[in-house]
Amino acid sequence: MSSSLDEALARARAVRLAIFDVDGVLTDGTLYIGAQGEAFKAFHIHDGHGVKMLQSGGVAAAILSGRTSQAVAVRARELGIAHVLQGIGDKAAAFERLVASLGMDGASCAFVGDDLPDLEVMKRCGLAVAVANAVDDVKAAAHYVTRARGGRGAVREFCELVLRAQGRRVADGRA
Repeated sequence: MSSSLDEALARARAVRLAIFDVDGVLTDGTLYIGAQGEAFKAFHIHDGHGVKMLQSGGVAAAILSGRTSQAVAVRARELGIAHVLQGIGDKAAAFERLVASLGMDGASCAFVGDDLPDLEVMKRCGLAVAVANAVDDVKAAAHYVTRARGGRGAVREFCELVLRAQGRRVADGRA
């Protein structure tokens, strides 16, 4: 479905809710497992700042992840992300419930993903985004593929795309 930048910008103008996968999108997909079984994740500060700018620009943010992690909950609180859905087996059903609860439709949503469990949500969104290192099927379904890799500035790139499309300038916030 890969499309032109002009089409992606046109779709980005309608975005009111940005939804992010975690592993491979907000992180680089690497999991560090400690001796007690705890998982550690690394988040890029530029991505966090992008999410804060996006929210300051009037676009809500959500996390939709197949895994559950306390680190994700902590990072979401730091960024002021109100909608955090973790441990989700059926992302499409969770997406539909989230959008309905917010009184929105898929056309006003963007989803940033990287792997096959993200495809059904991407198909339901007005703007489907794949990170540069996403699997080929996800890239093929995307309206926009970032130049940056997941966990390495892809989220920031997406946020700036949406803000630019919407003609918004926002004040700096701490990430």
